Amino acid sequence: MTWSSWPARTPASSPASNTPRTTSAPWSPWPVSQQLAALEQETGHRLVERSAKGVRLTPAGEILLGHTNVVRAQLERAEAELAAYSSGEAGTVTVAAFATGIAQVVAPAVAHLARTAPGIRIRVQDAEGDASLPMVLDRQVDVAVAVEYRGAPPADDPRLSHVPLYAEPFDAVVPLHHRLAELPEVSLAELAKDVWIGPYPGNPCHDVVVLACENAGFQPRLEHSSDDFRAVVALASADAGVALVPRSALRGMDLTGVVVRPVDGDAPTRRVFAAVRRGAEGHPLIRPVLEALGEAARP
Repeated sequence: MTWSSWPARTPASSPASNTPRTTSAPWSPWPVSQQLAALEQETGHRLVERSAKGVRLTPAGEILLGHTNVVRAQLERAEAELAAYSSGEAGTVTVAAFATGIAQVVAPAVAHLARTAPGIRIRVQDAEGDASLPMVLDRQVDVAVAVEYRGAPPADDPRLSHVPLYAEPFDAVVPLHHRLAELPEVSLAELAKDVWIGPYPGNPCHDVVVLACENAGFQPRLEHSSDDFRAVVALASADAGVALVPRSALRGMDLTGVVVRPVDGDAPTRRVFAAVRRGAEGHPLIRPVLEALGEAARP
């Protein structure tokens, strides 16, 4: 396998490139097909199978992909060690996180690093939990603060290193005069016939809400959708429906017109973690960021 098959590396002093990715010639279909043909000739194996439905890896391709992930991780480690050797401990780290994650852990981590590691500049991008992981893998950002969701890369994915941060329950939000508003806890099964307000499909919190309702024995009738929990609460206060909202998202919010109650039994929970490309966790710029996020997440 030739080194020309690998994407260009970014400088050690700035883990993620600031240059927007383009659809230039190196990634257009024809050169990729040529490189794949050359790689198949070099290895002596067919690596992909083409059909009317698309392209999939052959068993030989799967084997090669596994080794590729190991080599990429080792290159990340080599880059981290070279950066440490040259004392390149000043630079920019880009962090992608969802809105409440920014408030909960990213902003406190930025403040902490300003005091303890002033050479590290943090750039923050607002991105939903399902969008930030592909951004890390695509080298658009260095660190993702993400949420576990169905279809997410698992914790043992060879391309990523996970750092658990915190877990938080979802609380039930019902209109002020709802029939269950006086109860100390709300049973989800009692909300089976209500109209629901929730995030759009694709948002990890949508998965949490739907799965919690399914576990309670029903499919929620989601008639109103917003990824902004302030809008969700405002609709609930207008008696438009009921909702499940992460507890941290409710802090500092105007709750006039609604009642917030814990969920009876096993409350639905979102689990938040930081992720970096595997091997990059030891980079002298990224390691302090992960440590600061972990410190901010401690109760």
